[in-house]
Amino acid sequence: MPADPYHVWLSEIMLQQTVVATVIPYYAKFLAAYPTIESLGVAPVDDVLGHWAGLGYYARARNLHACARAVAALGTFPQTIEGLRALPGIGPYTANAVGAIAFGLPVLPVDGNIERVAARVFAINAPLPGGKKEIGAAAARLLEDRAARAAPGDFAQALFDLGATICTPQSPDCGRCPWHGHCAAQARGIAATLPVRAKKPERPHRNGVVYVLMDAQDDVWLLRRPPRGLLGGMLALPETPPVAAKWRDAGEVRHVFTHFSLTLNVQAARRKALPADALRAPAATAPLPSVMRKALDAGRRALDDAA
Repeated sequence: MPADPYHVWLSEIMLQQTVVATVIPYYAKFLAAYPTIESLGVAPVDDVLGHWAGLGYYARARNLHACARAVAALGTFPQTIEGLRALPGIGPYTANAVGAIAFGLPVLPVDGNIERVAARVFAINAPLPGGKKEIGAAAARLLEDRAARAAPGDFAQALFDLGATICTPQSPDCGRCPWHGHCAAQARGIAATLPVRAKKPERPHRNGVVYVLMDAQDDVWLLRRPPRGLLGGMLALPETPPVAAKWRDAGEVRHVFTHFSLTLNVQAARRKALPADALRAPAATAPLPSVMRKALDAGRRALDDAA
């Protein structure tokens, strides 16, 4: 039975830059809130961002919503790679994943697992990320097998599992691999060294300040980030004092983003009531990005300790 293209697309978008264990509860939460792509498309974008809070890479959530609206307008997902690529937020990998798994198109979505398998099977030592094109072209050769082309979705998922469970980054279990006798890297005794990765530049570090201002009902003052840029469109704590208050130093929180690490000094205060026009949410359940949740929790602890 063919896979539901909505389910395939949603899972692939969530899995970009995010591990499976983190994605599973978010995936279940999204399907419960938005059981069809039409329901996702008509939902307010702020609600979608709220459900995404904590999953990171927030441009994905905005593109997810835009793509859902586009597919709903079309009436269904396109069943060609070109049509899929034309949708918001769908690049070559996601188009191939949906195309192969949902529609049986003879294409291969090359993720990190398949990249590793291909680098080893063909003994390609071109360092990543520069070697991606060469390794991707080699991976496409795996589809030359008649059985692979007959069921490209099953073949792709089998390769995902092979890379995740046997052809692992460290200590590959070559003795259990079904391609043991056809792997050039294993024959040369270099499987564990591939793929080669270029040394990453040192991640820069930034510092900042955020303010946790809570009222007597434990609501916290929040703001909405600009739609573009870091944490785009998400709720966040203010970076400048929202009002005059007796601020308490709540310590520091640290967070690592893809391209830099961040240390935030947290200042916390409580007042009887927040201004009527303040954007607010219950502190315990506010849908915040992970770094803001860390800072809010630090501020709440400091205020509780001072009570």
